[in-house]
Amino acid sequence: MSIAGRPVAPYLRARVPALTGRVVARLLADLPVYADLPREEISGDIADIVQHNLRLFADVIEYRRPATEGELAQQRDSAAQRAEEGVPLDAILTAYQVGTAMCWQETAKGALPGDLPAVLEIMDRIMVLQQQLTSAVSNAYLEARRILDSQEHGGRHALMAALLAGDALDRFSHATGPRPAACYLVLTLALAPHPDERVQPPGPGAGVAARRKIRRVRSVLDRFAGAPVLTALDASGGTVLLPAPEPLPWHGPDGLCAMVDEAARAAGVPVVAAAEAVEPEAVPAAAARNAEIVDLVARTGRPPGLYRLADVLLEYQLSRPSEALHGLAQLLAPLEAKPELLQTLETYLELGLDRRTTAAALHIHPNTVDYRIRRIDRLTGLSPSRPADLQHISAALVARHSL
Repeated sequence: MSIAGRPVAPYLRARVPALTGRVVARLLADLPVYADLPREEISGDIADIVQHNLRLFADVIEYRRPATEGELAQQRDSAAQRAEEGVPLDAILTAYQVGTAMCWQETAKGALPGDLPAVLEIMDRIMVLQQQLTSAVSNAYLEARRILDSQEHGGRHALMAALLAGDALDRFSHATGPRPAACYLVLTLALAPHPDERVQPPGPGAGVAARRKIRRVRSVLDRFAGAPVLTALDASGGTVLLPAPEPLPWHGPDGLCAMVDEAARAAGVPVVAAAEAVEPEAVPAAAARNAEIVDLVARTGRPPGLYRLADVLLEYQLSRPSEALHGLAQLLAPLEAKPELLQTLETYLELGLDRRTTAAALHIHPNTVDYRIRRIDRLTGLSPSRPADLQHISAALVARHSL
């Protein structure tokens, strides 16, 4: 079919990139909920689905047939994601209507009186496709909301709450819903804020970015476990319970460390995590211990990633309340008024007592590092160059972070 002497389908396909930009700009201008979405989502998911729809319009016109179920799969997936993010259904349907109208205007541009039969047929094809889109998008959105509501108030939520509270699990043994596993990997996560959550002034987009971040983390965890896992997550993190019928590998491409790294990449934020495999009755204690480990990692400046108690044994033990804790911290009290010395000392230890690497990290000369280490020795009587002192310095730094 042709309009104004040009084949409609090839013309429309050639215009997809430019028309996508115009449609997205129109959505941002006309629909406040889209204007509040994270920039990453607008240039990614939203632009992708607009392009997919425009190419589908071209196919429907060229082959003179309705869209197939497979061709509508991406729209259904997109609608389910928007449902999880809390985007209203009426805004989504309006967006599809805006895109359809702009596509039609581009297609019919320059139509001549003799093009009337083609115009009418194309209009009919587009109306049928719009009906298919409305049905597919609405059904997928409402189904996603139904599942979300069911999960929130259903058996998985109740089981998660019972495990974290240490309640008896007998009532779940014969239920039709989820049943307790023999062993759980208790995973505690701390999620850094996504840049889109820091938008000022705060608006609806920050909430969408937070839900998007959580959804991506859950997707990674579900893929790793091979089934939906039990989660209690908010924007800052929370607890996840993965059934662990057998010991899970820690390292390697299919290990837990790789899973946490993948979750961080998917969410676009640093993730600190602690994990421990326990029987159901030990879940509350493991969750509490993990929370302490995650907090300890943050306070001691360790890098993001997955930690076990074995990874922080010294810091964990030294952070326990005791009379010695304050005394250890006081070993470095003479440096309180000299923050540059304290920073040099911490960096020097973190970088394996390498003066050149420390100098580069602090943007100073290596000789300045040597000078500051000598001053630290004079002020505290402790030097990292002496093995016996090094143990006391490390313990004192941990104690300082724990008070």
